[in-house]
Amino acid sequence: QVQLVESGGGSVQAGGSLRLTCAASGVTYSRYCMAWFREAPPNEREGVAAIDSDSVTSYAESVKGRFTISQDNAKNTLTLQMNSLKPEDTAMYYCAADISGDPCDYRDYDDFGYWGQGTQVTVSS
Repeated sequence: QVQLVESGGGSVQAGGSLRLTCAASGVTYSRYCMAWFREAPPNEREGVAAIDSDSVTSYAESVKGRFTISQDNAKNTLTLQMNSLKPEDTAMYYCAADISGDPCDYRDYDDFGYWGQGTQVTVSS
């Protein structure tokens, strides 16, 4: 059973940084895709970044160059380092896992069958 628990959210001023961590358990598959999504009502949940089992990464254009996704397989953790934060980055951030074996793509929301509970990030101007 896959379980994901996020931590590290908080409040920061524009230009600041935050580091989100996702503690993952049960992702014992040779091929997988891990990703970060965010949701800020009334907008739909959107993919931010993804990393696959070969550590190949991909990013949404809105965060490219500012956010970095990484994983530590020894510690079973997924990390999202967020720099140069903007007020429009304010959202609930979710960690998600895709074990379908399909190509790793943060835009394929439906492929991600496992989700964490979310952690709030608030960026003030």
